[in-house]
Amino acid sequence: MKRKQKKVLCRIIISAVLLVAARIFAPEEGWFLPLIYAVPYLVIGYDVIKKAVVNIAHGQVFDENFLMMIATIGAFATGEYTEAAAVMLFYQIGELFQSVAVGRSRKSISELMDIRPDYANIERDGTLCTVDPEEIAVGDEIIIKAGEKIPLDGVVTEGESSVDTSALTGESLPRTVREGDDVISGCINRSGLLRVKVTKPFGESTVSKILDLVENSASKKARTENFITRFARYYTPAVVLAAVALAVIPPIFAGGWLNWLHRALIFLVISCPCALVISVPLSFFGGIGGAGRQGILVKGGSYLETLARSETVVFDKTGTLTKGVFNVTAVHPEMIDEQKLTELAAYAESSSTHPIARSIMDACNTEIDRRRISSCEEISGRGIKAVIDGSEVCVGSDKLMDSIGVKWHPCHHIGTTVHVAVNGEYAGHIVISDEIKETSPAAVKALKAAGVTKTVMLTGDSRPVGEDVARRLGISEVYAELLPAGKVEKVEELLSRKSEKGALVFVGDGINDAPVLSRADIGIAMGAMGSDAAIEAADIVLMDDDPAKIAKAVSISRRTLRIVYENIVFALGVKLLVLLLGALGIANMWAAVFADVGVSVIAILNAMRALRQK
Repeated sequence: MKRKQKKVLCRIIISAVLLVAARIFAPEEGWFLPLIYAVPYLVIGYDVIKKAVVNIAHGQVFDENFLMMIATIGAFATGEYTEAAAVMLFYQIGELFQSVAVGRSRKSISELMDIRPDYANIERDGTLCTVDPEEIAVGDEIIIKAGEKIPLDGVVTEGESSVDTSALTGESLPRTVREGDDVISGCINRSGLLRVKVTKPFGESTVSKILDLVENSASKKARTENFITRFARYYTPAVVLAAVALAVIPPIFAGGWLNWLHRALIFLVISCPCALVISVPLSFFGGIGGAGRQGILVKGGSYLETLARSETVVFDKTGTLTKGVFNVTAVHPEMIDEQKLTELAAYAESSSTHPIARSIMDACNTEIDRRRISSCEEISGRGIKAVIDGSEVCVGSDKLMDSIGVKWHPCHHIGTTVHVAVNGEYAGHIVISDEIKETSPAAVKALKAAGVTKTVMLTGDSRPVGEDVARRLGISEVYAELLPAGKVEKVEELLSRKSEKGALVFVGDGINDAPVLSRADIGIAMGAMGSDAAIEAADIVLMDDDPAKIAKAVSISRRTLRIVYENIVFALGVKLLVLLLGALGIANMWAAVFADVGVSVIAILNAMRALRQK
């Protein structure tokens, strides 16, 4: 408990003892009786009265503090001293419980996202110094000892170790890193000593971006949250007017002013909207935290709510359903050997960041000498045209060969075909085959089991490659040979075909698919650790590249929404029932306390289930 919560607990105990003593020792009648009960009442309720008066002075009249103040002071005025003090006491018990529950929920999420590094080790003048990570510049080399958090993104220059990525990915198995491997901030170095060359300043590091998104997720409220806020704004004045009407109108015809006033006061206590105002945002907050435990970063409650309506899931192929790690095979006529063919392709592709380009360069296994490249032009969606050692080299698709008038040889192997032409003559082609991720078939199956009615794959690869992957994964529709603009057009078409209440989800690698991620109802970035484009463009970021997390995200969103609706129905249902009973004179002040405090406590306990996602 925090210090403030402990003070409230002490006031609750003191007030309860004084109230019990008053009930036991105070006489049943006497002019001083109100003064005796006023002591426990003021001990526990002075802050509520103070807040109500301050809010009224600022024009914020209708809130729970106002309702409790009017109801309990009214109870005093009608001689219900015990009830007045007891109602305020139980109200404060409920508020304390709510405060502790919310605090624990926030603490759980804070511990979950406790990835902010406190320091970085850097060697200066032969001495290892501990400095603030923000003081480290790009290019500096830092030392990470066993058991320490990796403070900044970088590349391992020396050492080998296993790295715990569970705080970011939800994956319990450690990852082995060695010289030349990338590491990201927020992970924990479990064993060996690592020397890392920093590639990003602290403000642009993975851990900074993640923490910023988590801290700002509350600003993107779900429609249900906004509805509850608007509902409370009109609901509270409405019930106050109804209570006034209940206190004034019936006595005109039936008499019994005190009886009807007492009913009106009970009506006010019952009407307090705490259960909805607190439990609904807490449910979304818990859902976001529960998703974070699974390595799924949701940018706000609105995205969680939309994801729950998933109807169509559209996948990019490379790096999403497949590993994006390619096997490269050179096929060529007699005019050029395999090594030379691969080398020319690697030089032409050396300026590209596409996974296929990186695979060709890896297959070449030769350091690129940029001085050999005179010019380089990328032809969107078709390939590369470059001048290498004075020769014009064109590397790309069938369409590129057709556009430059080169007769190309068809390939009979399944895979992506990259043709190479030198000075207008066909030199050969490279077949690049990609591996399907082990979890992709199960991921597609899990989405269908979760109620997703349509799965679609978009790819720039050839139709045979796309159809082969789609068939092996059980994907409903596949559209191949698409340029980047063609993917956006296809998503627009799919959006027009979905139902009004359904949502279209696009899953991509977040680097080449930013326009499509932004256009879909929900954009999910795969394999996004350290990818600026993914974090910026996507609504949900998967902290590893496991497609099985997509179905998990849908499941979490639907469970969270179910909890939200349970709380809304339960809170409104109980309140409406007890309001009716109170107006008829059947429910007393104790029933009113349950309808306010009891319902709030139950709704908050239910909301906290959202944090415990499995």
